[in-house]
Amino acid sequence: MTMPHHALEILLTRPLTPAELRAAARVLPLAANHDTTRLMALVHAKTPDRAAHRLRQYLATRLPVDVITTHYPDADGQVLLNLAFPPAVHATIRQTARETGQSPERFVKLALHRALAQHASDESDRLDRAVQQLLAGTTAARLLAAVGHALTRTPGAAPA
Repeated sequence: MTMPHHALEILLTRPLTPAELRAAARVLPLAANHDTTRLMALVHAKTPDRAAHRLRQYLATRLPVDVITTHYPDADGQVLLNLAFPPAVHATIRQTARETGQSPERFVKLALHRALAQHASDESDRLDRAVQQLLAGTTAARLLAAVGHALTRTPGAAPA
């Protein structure tokens, strides 16, 4: 049985110097974005979780790694999020998870899902208020035409 390669994205806490990028690329081939704050790597492992863990081990002492994610969603549309918390934060998470009868991983996963759902709800409410404010000064047909016009413009093109 062959082990697959997993495409992982690395988000860095700061841009890398050219020397840091060269040194890290000697350990593992990496592709960097234009400002070296995000990297891509292919990691050989049985599972995405193992790949992220292996990547963190390779790079933890070499780069200011903030977050590692799988680049492609799995069959359920989910991406793996690999975070390394400072010891004090990790201890707080473990304690709170224990108090709620959950594993630390489950506790963080549920907290993240709640935060994302709240953000989506807040964004929806903000957009509803903005649309209502726009409708106060025009008709629905004119607003819809303006939105359609804005959405069909080529990005970066000069306004007509």
